[in-house]
Amino acid sequence: MAMAIPNPFNRADYLLAAHTHRQLPPDGGREVAFAGRSNAGKSSALNALCGRNALARVSKTPGRTQQLVYFGLPPHEGKYLVDLPGYGYAKVPQDLQAHWQAFLDGYFGSRLALAGLVVVMDIRHPLKDYDRSMIGYAMRRGLPAHALLTKADKLSRGAAMNTVQAVRKDLSATYGDSVSVQAFSGETKQGVDELRAVVAGWLEI
Repeated sequence: MAMAIPNPFNRADYLLAAHTHRQLPPDGGREVAFAGRSNAGKSSALNALCGRNALARVSKTPGRTQQLVYFGLPPHEGKYLVDLPGYGYAKVPQDLQAHWQAFLDGYFGSRLALAGLVVVMDIRHPLKDYDRSMIGYAMRRGLPAHALLTKADKLSRGAAMNTVQAVRKDLSATYGDSVSVQAFSGETKQGVDELRAVVAGWLEI
């Protein structure tokens, strides 16, 4: 009987939600950010990563995450997962969108603790403008990015593999090997060990 792989994220816990730079934790240690369009499956991916059912709230209402939400990872001091606001087609006021654009520009431009970015995309609708812009943030900072193609259970195995290959080819043409790509399902837990290995490597845990 194969031994279960230990999950370094199973003690993740909510730490804080930041709406401005002043509310962010001290800029030390290491953190990995998760970005995704509304309803791409970001909360489900975070929950599956950590082996928790309700760590990140799964919402039926697009765009409910309107702050940078930090999760601490005891016993690893100074290691964090960061849930970024998911605006795709969310109906948010223009001034709030402008605030978030400026906040994210500053966060990606100057946050020294940021070690990598996971961009969550619905495997049936990958590489929308938002996804590409988020990957662009990471690339401009010289950070690694990981394209997490969620809801892989909605496609046949062959179709999912073809989409992964197409996304990998598209991103490789622009960014070389700086962006890794995988299929994932929060429902069936497909690819969860691969995701854990990527994020744990970036966090050095």
